[in-house]
Amino acid sequence: MSTTPTSGGFANIGKTVVIKGEISGNEDMYVDGQIEGSIQLLGNSLTIGPNGRIHASVAAKNVTVGGSLQGDIKATERTEMRKSAVVNGDVQTRRIAIEEGAFFKGKLEILTESKSPAASGPGASAAAASAPSPAAGSSEQRK
Repeated sequence: MSTTPTSGGFANIGKTVVIKGEISGNEDMYVDGQIEGSIQLLGNSLTIGPNGRIHASVAAKNVTVGGSLQGDIKATERTEMRKSAVVNGDVQTRRIAIEEGAFFKGKLEILTESKSPAASGPGASAAAASAPSPAAGSSEQRK
């Protein structure tokens, strides 16, 4: 199955394209070229192809990395690192998939939909994601 989008409604940055600056938009984007700066695709998806070389902070609904990304990722839904991915930066996401062979160096924060007070402190989101809610809630109420 091809990883390059084939339907309309997306921007395609080809292998020979180099962009320096801020990119924002309301459509999905496929990058196989080079970008330096920042990428804001709130509500949309960013796919970095195998030849993509990104040196930028990224904010999108879904982020799929097949090339290299130097910078932080803030994905409101899902982040995927394919086996050819090289990611150096911190990741905030609700769901993550990392294929065997991918390289990732940075901090990972799994975001939760719950906005309870127990999940508001530093590091609490990881604890909230790994502990069942009833057990965590009942033990704190007893203290």
